[in-house]
Amino acid sequence: MRPAMRSPGRPEPSRMVQRQFWRLIATGVTTVEASLAVGVSWPVGTRWFRHAGGMPPLSLAEPTGRYLTFAEREEIALMRAKGAGVRQIARALQRDPGTISRELRRNAATRSGKQEYRATVAQWKAQQAAKRPKVAKLVGNARLREYVQERLDGTVRRADGTPVAGPDTPGWKGRKMKPHRADRHWATAWSPQQISSRLRLEFPDDESMRISHEAIYQALFIQGRGALRRELVACLRTGRALREPRARTRNKPQGHVTADVVLSERPAEAADRAVPGHWEGDLIIGTGRSAIGTLVERSSRSTLLVHLPRSEAWGEKPTVKNGPSLGGYGAVAMNAALTASMAQLPEQLRLTLTWDRGKE
Repeated sequence: MRPAMRSPGRPEPSRMVQRQFWRLIATGVTTVEASLAVGVSWPVGTRWFRHAGGMPPLSLAEPTGRYLTFAEREEIALMRAKGAGVRQIARALQRDPGTISRELRRNAATRSGKQEYRATVAQWKAQQAAKRPKVAKLVGNARLREYVQERLDGTVRRADGTPVAGPDTPGWKGRKMKPHRADRHWATAWSPQQISSRLRLEFPDDESMRISHEAIYQALFIQGRGALRRELVACLRTGRALREPRARTRNKPQGHVTADVVLSERPAEAADRAVPGHWEGDLIIGTGRSAIGTLVERSSRSTLLVHLPRSEAWGEKPTVKNGPSLGGYGAVAMNAALTASMAQLPEQLRLTLTWDRGKE
């Protein structure tokens, strides 16, 4: 018999569910959408994503038929409840009787004092037994960990080897930092790719001083690895605290663009530039965050420049998060400026206005 395992509480969903969750994440959908699609609550899906650092913790390839699936375990539980024997279950599932016998003996629930086979508990026990925990390379090699950490944060040392305190930087808040060089302790901070490549040059004969850039990213992103301090993600060029799927950045629409305001709804006469009165707008931001709006008529290419004066409180009052824009190009200021400019045109020249996805 396998030794007693800790109480799982409510067993976690099967790997099939988790695998489908990460497949949806790879397509670019949000964590909430992927969670609801696989039948788990969105807080559970968010916890999966954060604890795994945004990287799939398991292979997304379908497992081979060598192992019992959750559907087969459900069938075993149903037939066992009806009093079916081991060989009868094996014939129904087209499995070896020894496989069914070991499954009933190893993965049965025993908290009631007797063996009772339940599919969810059996699936959880099988997943726990299949884990092969491996010590991360940066955890077991202190010399390599120190080398990587010093170059990630760009530590500068004096001639006697003592580190020099870096400039004051914003504290790490546990989420994505702005990728500004001023937010890092030193401008000499290396990227994981640079560290991985440099190790081969500085230690050509020491095979223990080798690590891939992907392993460094995993040590930073995945909680529980314990190899590198999570605060070091602020030293990355992107400033990300989690890995973000590339498809998500491409597919995720802006929250202020609704389904009824899309380019496909524009009249066909605006596309062929045959009828005047269809305009396209954009915003130009210059030095000192100065801004000016542009309106271009598609047929004649006539251009109107929209004056966007700064608010009276610009430079006097501190900016408020999610508050009104003081730079003169917020949604309210842009709306008023466009209304004043377009109102001066004849009605037949005010048919449609196409704008990009900017918040203004």
